[in-house]
Amino acid sequence: MRDLFQEQLNELKRELTVMGASCEEIIALASQALTGWDAELVQKVNTIGGQIDESERTIETICMKLLLRQQPVARDLRQISAAMKMITDMERIGDQAEDIVEIVPYMNAHPDEKYPKIREMAKAAQSMVTEAVDAYVKQDLELARRVMAHDDVVDDSPMRRGSEAVHTLWNNKIAVLVGDYLLTRVMHILSELRNVTILNILSEMGAALTKGELLQLHSGQSMWISEEQYNKVIEQKTACLFAACSEAGAASTGATMRQMTAMRQFGLHLGMCFQLKDDVLDYSDMEDIGKPTMNDIRDGKATLPLLISLQRADKAEATHIRELAEALANKSPHIDIFEAEQDIKSFVLRYDGIRYAHQQMEKHRKKAIAALDIFPDNKYKEGLIALLNYAITRVK
Repeated sequence: MRDLFQEQLNELKRELTVMGASCEEIIALASQALTGWDAELVQKVNTIGGQIDESERTIETICMKLLLRQQPVARDLRQISAAMKMITDMERIGDQAEDIVEIVPYMNAHPDEKYPKIREMAKAAQSMVTEAVDAYVKQDLELARRVMAHDDVVDDSPMRRGSEAVHTLWNNKIAVLVGDYLLTRVMHILSELRNVTILNILSEMGAALTKGELLQLHSGQSMWISEEQYNKVIEQKTACLFAACSEAGAASTGATMRQMTAMRQFGLHLGMCFQLKDDVLDYSDMEDIGKPTMNDIRDGKATLPLLISLQRADKAEATHIRELAEALANKSPHIDIFEAEQDIKSFVLRYDGIRYAHQQMEKHRKKAIAALDIFPDNKYKEGLIALLNYAITRVK
Protein backbone atom coordinates (compact mmCIF):
# COMPACT_ATOMS: atom_id res chain seq x y z
CA MET A 1 0.00 0.00 0.00
CA ARG A 2 2.81 2.40 0.91
CA ASP A 3 4.63 1.58 -2.36
CA LEU A 4 1.50 2.44 -4.35
CA PHE A 5 1.15 5.71 -2.45
CA GLN A 6 4.77 6.62 -3.14
CA GLU A 7 4.37 5.77 -6.82
CA GLN A 8 1.35 8.06 -7.11
CA LEU A 9 3.16 10.78 -5.16
CA ASN A 10 6.10 10.56 -7.57
CA GLU A 11 3.66 10.90 -10.47
CA LEU A 12 2.25 14.00 -8.78
CA LYS A 13 5.74 15.50 -8.54
CA ARG A 14 6.46 14.73 -12.21
CA GLU A 15 3.25 16.42 -13.33
CA LEU A 16 4.02 19.43 -11.13
CA THR A 17 7.43 19.73 -12.78
CA VAL A 18 5.81 19.69 -16.23
CA MET A 19 3.27 22.31 -15.18
CA GLY A 20 6.04 24.46 -13.70
CA ALA A 21 8.00 24.29 -16.96
CA SER A 22 4.91 25.40 -18.86
CA CYS A 23 4.47 28.34 -16.48
CA GLU A 24 8.10 29.35 -16.93
CA GLU A 25 7.66 29.26 -20.71
CA ILE A 26 4.42 31.25 -20.70
CA ILE A 27 5.95 33.97 -18.51
CA ALA A 28 8.86 34.25 -20.96
CA LEU A 29 6.46 34.56 -23.90
CA ALA A 30 4.32 37.17 -22.14
CA SER A 31 7.48 39.15 -21.43
CA GLN A 32 8.49 38.78 -25.08
CA ALA A 33 5.09 40.15 -26.15
CA LEU A 34 5.93 43.42 -24.44
CA THR A 35 8.67 44.06 -27.02
CA GLY A 36 7.36 42.28 -30.10
CA TRP A 37 3.67 41.38 -30.15
CA ASP A 38 2.33 39.28 -33.02
CA ALA A 39 -0.55 36.90 -33.66
CA GLU A 40 1.72 33.82 -33.72
CA LEU A 41 3.01 34.63 -30.25
CA VAL A 42 -0.57 34.99 -28.98
CA GLN A 43 -1.35 31.54 -30.38
CA LYS A 44 1.67 30.07 -28.59
CA VAL A 45 0.61 31.64 -25.29
CA ASN A 46 -2.96 30.36 -25.67
CA THR A 47 -1.69 26.86 -26.51
CA ILE A 48 0.55 26.73 -23.44
CA GLY A 49 -2.30 28.21 -21.38
CA GLY A 50 -4.40 25.23 -22.47
CA GLN A 51 -1.59 22.85 -21.48
CA ILE A 52 -1.44 24.46 -18.03
CA ASP A 53 -5.21 24.03 -17.61
CA GLU A 54 -4.88 20.36 -18.62
CA SER A 55 -2.01 19.88 -16.14
CA GLU A 56 -4.17 21.37 -13.40
CA ARG A 57 -6.96 18.88 -14.12
CA THR A 58 -4.50 15.96 -14.23
CA ILE A 59 -2.89 16.90 -10.91
CA GLU A 60 -6.28 17.48 -9.29
CA THR A 61 -7.26 13.95 -10.30
CA ILE A 62 -4.05 12.51 -8.84
CA CYS A 63 -4.57 14.41 -5.60
CA MET A 64 -8.17 13.24 -5.27
CA LYS A 65 -7.10 9.62 -5.81
CA LEU A 66 -4.45 9.99 -3.13
CA LEU A 67 -6.92 11.53 -0.71
CA LEU A 68 -9.77 9.10 -1.30
CA ARG A 69 -7.88 5.84 -1.77
CA GLN A 70 -4.81 6.27 0.40
CA GLN A 71 -6.30 8.43 3.17
CA PRO A 72 -2.97 10.15 3.99
CA VAL A 73 -2.30 11.84 7.31
CA ALA A 74 0.17 14.33 8.78
CA ARG A 75 3.19 14.98 6.50
CA ASP A 76 1.73 13.17 3.46
CA LEU A 77 -1.52 15.10 3.73
CA ARG A 78 0.39 18.39 3.87
CA GLN A 79 2.24 17.46 0.66
CA ILE A 80 -1.01 16.85 -1.18
CA SER A 81 -2.73 20.00 0.10
CA ALA A 82 0.37 22.04 -0.81
CA ALA A 83 0.28 20.62 -4.34
CA MET A 84 -3.37 21.58 -4.75
CA LYS A 85 -2.59 25.13 -3.63
CA MET A 86 0.38 25.30 -6.01
CA ILE A 87 -1.59 24.25 -9.09
CA THR A 88 -4.22 26.90 -8.36
CA ASP A 89 -1.52 29.57 -8.28
CA MET A 90 0.20 28.22 -11.40
CA GLU A 91 -3.08 28.11 -13.31
CA ARG A 92 -3.55 31.79 -12.44
CA ILE A 93 -0.08 32.50 -13.85
CA GLY A 94 -1.24 31.02 -17.16
CA ASP A 95 -4.43 33.09 -17.17
CA GLN A 96 -2.57 36.29 -16.33
CA ALA A 97 -0.01 35.68 -19.08
CA GLU A 98 -2.87 35.30 -21.57
CA ASP A 99 -4.37 38.56 -20.27
CA ILE A 100 -1.03 40.34 -20.77
CA VAL A 101 -0.74 39.40 -24.44
CA GLU A 102 -4.37 40.46 -24.92
CA ILE A 103 -3.67 43.88 -23.39
CA VAL A 104 -0.38 44.62 -25.19
CA PRO A 105 -1.94 45.79 -28.50
CA TYR A 106 -3.69 48.61 -26.64
CA MET A 107 -0.43 50.05 -25.31
CA ASN A 108 0.92 53.11 -27.07
CA ALA A 109 4.56 52.11 -26.52
CA HIS A 110 6.62 49.06 -25.61
CA PRO A 111 6.25 48.98 -21.83
CA ASP A 112 9.62 47.39 -21.21
CA GLU A 113 11.19 50.48 -22.82
CA LYS A 114 9.09 52.79 -20.66
CA TYR A 115 9.18 50.62 -17.52
CA PRO A 116 12.41 48.55 -17.64
CA LYS A 117 11.59 46.94 -14.28
CA ILE A 118 8.96 44.78 -16.00
CA ARG A 119 11.59 42.58 -17.69
CA GLU A 120 13.45 42.21 -14.39
CA MET A 121 10.19 41.21 -12.68
CA ALA A 122 9.45 38.65 -15.41
CA LYS A 123 12.87 37.00 -15.00
CA ALA A 124 12.41 36.91 -11.23
CA ALA A 125 8.95 35.35 -11.64
CA GLN A 126 10.35 32.64 -13.95
CA SER A 127 13.03 31.76 -11.40
CA MET A 128 10.47 31.72 -8.60
CA VAL A 129 8.21 29.22 -10.39
CA THR A 130 11.09 26.87 -11.24
CA GLU A 131 12.64 27.02 -7.79
CA ALA A 132 9.30 26.75 -5.98
CA VAL A 133 8.46 23.50 -7.80
CA ASP A 134 12.01 22.19 -7.23
CA ALA A 135 11.76 23.06 -3.55
CA TYR A 136 8.54 21.08 -3.30
CA VAL A 137 9.80 18.05 -5.25
CA LYS A 138 13.12 17.90 -3.39
CA GLN A 139 11.66 18.98 -0.03
CA ASP A 140 14.42 21.61 0.05
CA LEU A 141 13.74 24.20 2.77
CA GLU A 142 16.76 26.33 1.88
CA LEU A 143 15.65 26.59 -1.74
CA ALA A 144 12.18 27.59 -0.55
CA ARG A 145 13.76 30.44 1.42
CA ARG A 146 15.56 31.60 -1.73
CA VAL A 147 12.20 31.74 -3.53
CA MET A 148 10.94 34.06 -0.80
CA ALA A 149 13.98 36.26 -1.38
CA HIS A 150 13.15 36.41 -5.10
CA ASP A 151 9.69 37.59 -4.12
CA ASP A 152 11.23 40.80 -2.77
CA VAL A 153 12.46 41.64 -6.27
CA VAL A 154 8.89 41.51 -7.56
CA ASP A 155 7.13 43.12 -4.61
CA ASP A 156 9.60 45.81 -3.62
CA SER A 157 10.45 47.46 -6.91
CA PRO A 158 10.54 51.11 -5.79
CA MET A 159 9.02 52.56 -8.98
CA ARG A 160 5.65 52.12 -10.62
CA ARG A 161 4.65 53.96 -13.81
CA GLY A 162 7.42 56.51 -13.38
CA SER A 163 6.57 57.37 -9.75
CA GLU A 164 7.35 55.89 -6.37
CA ALA A 165 5.30 52.77 -5.85
CA VAL A 166 2.59 52.82 -3.19
CA HIS A 167 4.38 50.26 -1.05
CA THR A 168 7.47 52.52 -1.06
CA LEU A 169 5.45 55.35 0.49
CA TRP A 170 3.08 53.31 2.67
CA ASN A 171 2.79 49.85 4.15
CA ASN A 172 1.12 48.16 1.21
CA LYS A 173 1.01 44.75 2.91
CA ILE A 174 -1.62 46.03 5.35
CA ALA A 175 -3.81 47.19 2.45
CA VAL A 176 -3.45 43.80 0.75
CA LEU A 177 -4.36 41.93 3.94
CA VAL A 178 -7.45 44.08 4.50
CA GLY A 179 -8.47 43.50 0.87
CA ASP A 180 -7.99 39.75 1.29
CA TYR A 181 -10.12 39.82 4.44
CA LEU A 182 -12.96 41.70 2.72
CA LEU A 183 -12.83 39.36 -0.28
CA THR A 184 -13.00 36.36 2.04
CA ARG A 185 -16.02 37.85 3.81
CA VAL A 186 -17.76 38.41 0.48
CA MET A 187 -17.15 34.81 -0.57
CA HIS A 188 -18.48 33.61 2.81
CA ILE A 189 -21.67 35.63 2.42
CA LEU A 190 -22.11 34.38 -1.14
CA SER A 191 -21.66 30.77 -0.03
CA GLU A 192 -24.51 31.22 2.45
CA LEU A 193 -26.83 32.14 -0.43
CA ARG A 194 -26.17 28.71 -1.97
CA ASN A 195 -26.74 30.24 -5.41
CA VAL A 196 -24.11 29.12 -7.92
CA THR A 197 -25.45 31.48 -10.59
CA ILE A 198 -24.77 34.56 -8.47
CA LEU A 199 -21.34 33.24 -7.50
CA ASN A 200 -20.45 32.78 -11.18
CA ILE A 201 -21.71 36.26 -12.08
CA LEU A 202 -19.61 37.94 -9.41
CA SER A 203 -16.54 35.80 -10.11
CA GLU A 204 -16.64 36.82 -13.77
CA MET A 205 -17.12 40.42 -12.69
CA GLY A 206 -13.96 40.28 -10.58
CA ALA A 207 -11.94 39.03 -13.53
CA ALA A 208 -13.38 41.71 -15.84
CA LEU A 209 -12.72 44.50 -13.33
CA THR A 210 -9.11 43.43 -12.97
CA LYS A 211 -8.64 43.31 -16.73
CA GLY A 212 -10.25 46.74 -17.04
CA GLU A 213 -7.91 48.23 -14.46
CA LEU A 214 -4.93 46.74 -16.30
CA LEU A 215 -6.18 48.17 -19.58
CA GLN A 216 -6.53 51.60 -17.99
CA LEU A 217 -3.04 51.44 -16.53
CA HIS A 218 -1.71 51.25 -20.06
CA SER A 219 -4.11 52.28 -22.83
CA GLY A 220 -6.20 54.43 -20.49
CA GLN A 221 -3.17 56.52 -19.61
CA SER A 222 -2.38 57.33 -23.23
CA MET A 223 -3.50 60.49 -24.98
CA TRP A 224 -3.46 58.59 -28.28
CA ILE A 225 -6.09 55.88 -27.77
CA SER A 226 -9.23 55.64 -29.89
CA GLU A 227 -12.80 56.08 -28.71
CA GLU A 228 -13.33 52.34 -29.21
CA GLN A 229 -10.39 51.49 -26.95
CA TYR A 230 -11.60 53.95 -24.33
CA ASN A 231 -15.11 52.46 -24.34
CA LYS A 232 -13.62 49.01 -23.82
CA VAL A 233 -11.69 50.29 -20.81
CA ILE A 234 -14.69 51.84 -19.06
CA GLU A 235 -16.95 48.92 -19.94
CA GLN A 236 -14.60 46.50 -18.18
CA LYS A 237 -13.48 48.87 -15.42
CA THR A 238 -16.84 50.35 -14.40
CA ALA A 239 -19.87 49.24 -16.41
CA CYS A 240 -19.32 45.51 -15.81
CA LEU A 241 -19.75 46.15 -12.07
CA PHE A 242 -23.18 47.70 -12.63
CA ALA A 243 -24.05 44.91 -15.07
CA ALA A 244 -23.09 42.15 -12.64
CA CYS A 245 -24.96 43.72 -9.72
CA SER A 246 -28.09 44.14 -11.85
CA GLU A 247 -27.92 40.57 -13.13
CA ALA A 248 -27.16 39.14 -9.68
CA GLY A 249 -30.12 41.05 -8.23
CA ALA A 250 -32.38 39.46 -10.82
CA ALA A 251 -30.87 36.02 -10.18
CA SER A 252 -31.59 36.35 -6.46
CA THR A 253 -35.33 36.58 -7.20
CA GLY A 254 -35.44 33.47 -9.39
CA ALA A 255 -35.68 35.45 -12.63
CA THR A 256 -35.62 33.71 -16.01
CA MET A 257 -32.47 33.75 -18.16
CA ARG A 258 -34.16 36.29 -20.47
CA GLN A 259 -34.92 38.58 -17.54
CA MET A 260 -31.40 38.24 -16.15
CA THR A 261 -29.93 39.12 -19.55
CA ALA A 262 -32.20 42.17 -19.77
CA MET A 263 -31.11 43.37 -16.34
CA ARG A 264 -27.47 42.83 -17.24
CA GLN A 265 -27.91 45.02 -20.33
CA PHE A 266 -29.67 47.66 -18.25
CA GLY A 267 -26.83 47.65 -15.71
CA LEU A 268 -24.16 47.77 -18.42
CA HIS A 269 -25.61 50.92 -20.02
CA LEU A 270 -26.30 52.45 -16.59
CA GLY A 271 -22.62 51.94 -15.77
CA MET A 272 -21.53 53.54 -19.03
CA CYS A 273 -23.73 56.56 -18.24
CA PHE A 274 -22.29 56.78 -14.74
CA GLN A 275 -18.67 56.75 -15.97
CA LEU A 276 -19.32 59.22 -18.79
CA LYS A 277 -20.96 61.58 -16.29
CA ASP A 278 -17.86 61.31 -14.10
CA ASP A 279 -15.78 62.24 -17.15
CA VAL A 280 -17.90 65.35 -17.67
CA LEU A 281 -17.88 66.37 -14.00
CA ASP A 282 -14.09 66.39 -14.05
CA TYR A 283 -14.29 69.49 -16.25
CA SER A 284 -16.65 71.33 -13.88
CA ASP A 285 -15.63 74.08 -11.49
CA MET A 286 -14.61 72.78 -8.07
CA GLU A 287 -17.10 75.10 -6.35
CA ASP A 288 -19.95 73.51 -8.29
CA ILE A 289 -19.33 69.91 -7.28
CA GLY A 290 -17.56 70.35 -3.94
CA LYS A 291 -14.44 68.38 -4.80
CA PRO A 292 -11.23 68.90 -6.83
CA THR A 293 -11.55 68.69 -10.62
CA MET A 294 -9.19 67.80 -13.48
CA ASN A 295 -8.09 64.76 -11.48
CA ASP A 296 -8.17 62.50 -14.54
CA ILE A 297 -5.72 64.72 -16.40
CA ARG A 298 -3.40 64.92 -13.38
CA ASP A 299 -3.50 61.12 -13.16
CA GLY A 300 -2.60 60.81 -16.84
CA LYS A 301 -6.04 59.46 -17.82
CA ALA A 302 -7.53 60.65 -21.10
CA THR A 303 -11.34 60.58 -20.88
CA LEU A 304 -13.89 60.87 -23.68
CA PRO A 305 -14.35 64.68 -23.75
CA LEU A 306 -10.61 65.20 -24.28
CA LEU A 307 -10.13 62.25 -26.65
CA ILE A 308 -12.88 63.46 -28.99
CA SER A 309 -11.60 67.04 -28.88
CA LEU A 310 -8.10 65.83 -29.76
CA GLN A 311 -9.50 63.97 -32.75
CA ARG A 312 -11.37 67.06 -33.97
CA ALA A 313 -8.49 69.53 -33.60
CA ASP A 314 -5.75 70.03 -36.18
CA LYS A 315 -2.51 68.13 -35.64
CA ALA A 316 -0.48 71.05 -34.24
CA GLU A 317 -3.07 72.05 -31.64
CA ALA A 318 -3.78 68.44 -30.66
CA THR A 319 -0.06 67.80 -30.15
CA HIS A 320 0.24 70.93 -27.99
CA ILE A 321 -2.68 69.88 -25.76
CA ARG A 322 -1.33 66.32 -25.45
CA GLU A 323 2.04 67.67 -24.37
CA LEU A 324 0.32 69.98 -21.89
CA ALA A 325 -1.74 67.10 -20.43
CA GLU A 326 1.32 64.86 -20.19
CA ALA A 327 3.27 67.63 -18.46
CA LEU A 328 0.47 67.91 -15.88
CA ALA A 329 0.43 64.14 -15.37
CA ASN A 330 4.21 64.10 -14.93
CA LYS A 331 4.04 67.07 -12.54
CA SER A 332 6.46 69.08 -14.66
CA PRO A 333 7.91 72.06 -12.75
CA HIS A 334 8.10 74.03 -16.02
CA ILE A 335 4.38 74.72 -16.40
CA ASP A 336 1.80 76.81 -14.58
CA ILE A 337 -0.69 74.20 -13.35
CA PHE A 338 -3.73 76.50 -13.17
CA GLU A 339 -3.05 77.98 -16.60
CA ALA A 340 -2.48 74.55 -18.17
CA GLU A 341 -5.74 73.20 -16.73
CA GLN A 342 -7.68 76.21 -17.99
CA ASP A 343 -6.17 75.80 -21.47
CA ILE A 344 -7.26 72.16 -21.58
CA LYS A 345 -10.77 73.00 -20.32
CA SER A 346 -11.16 75.72 -22.94
CA PHE A 347 -9.90 73.34 -25.62
CA VAL A 348 -12.46 70.66 -24.68
CA LEU A 349 -15.31 73.20 -24.61
CA ARG A 350 -14.26 74.70 -27.94
CA TYR A 351 -14.41 71.34 -29.71
CA ASP A 352 -17.67 70.28 -28.01
CA GLY A 353 -16.08 67.40 -26.10
CA ILE A 354 -18.56 67.81 -23.22
CA ARG A 355 -21.54 67.91 -25.56
CA TYR A 356 -20.34 64.77 -27.33
CA ALA A 357 -20.06 62.93 -23.99
CA HIS A 358 -23.64 63.96 -23.16
CA GLN A 359 -24.77 62.63 -26.54
CA GLN A 360 -23.15 59.28 -25.81
CA MET A 361 -24.81 59.22 -22.38
CA GLU A 362 -28.19 59.74 -24.01
CA LYS A 363 -27.54 56.81 -26.39
CA HIS A 364 -26.73 54.55 -23.46
CA ARG A 365 -29.74 55.86 -21.52
CA LYS A 366 -32.07 54.87 -24.39
CA LYS A 367 -30.47 51.41 -24.63
CA ALA A 368 -30.86 50.91 -20.87
CA ILE A 369 -34.55 51.81 -21.00
CA ALA A 370 -35.04 49.55 -24.04
CA ALA A 371 -33.57 46.65 -22.04
CA LEU A 372 -36.43 47.07 -19.55
CA ASP A 373 -39.13 46.69 -22.22
CA ILE A 374 -39.68 43.03 -21.31
CA PHE A 375 -40.84 44.04 -17.83
CA PRO A 376 -44.35 45.35 -17.01
CA ASP A 377 -44.80 49.02 -16.14
CA ASN A 378 -44.79 49.29 -12.35
CA LYS A 379 -43.11 51.18 -9.53
CA TYR A 380 -40.02 48.96 -9.65
CA LYS A 381 -39.42 49.72 -13.30
CA GLU A 382 -40.01 53.41 -12.58
CA GLY A 383 -37.42 53.22 -9.81
CA LEU A 384 -34.80 51.77 -12.16
CA ILE A 385 -35.45 54.51 -14.72
CA ALA A 386 -35.24 57.16 -11.98
CA LEU A 387 -31.85 55.72 -10.94
CA LEU A 388 -30.70 55.87 -14.57
CA ASN A 389 -31.79 59.50 -14.93
CA TYR A 390 -30.04 60.40 -11.67
CA ALA A 391 -26.79 58.91 -12.96
CA ILE A 392 -26.93 61.40 -15.84
CA THR A 393 -28.25 64.50 -14.06
CA ARG A 394 -26.27 64.32 -10.80
CA VAL A 395 -24.00 67.25 -10.04
CA LYS A 396 -21.34 65.43 -8.01
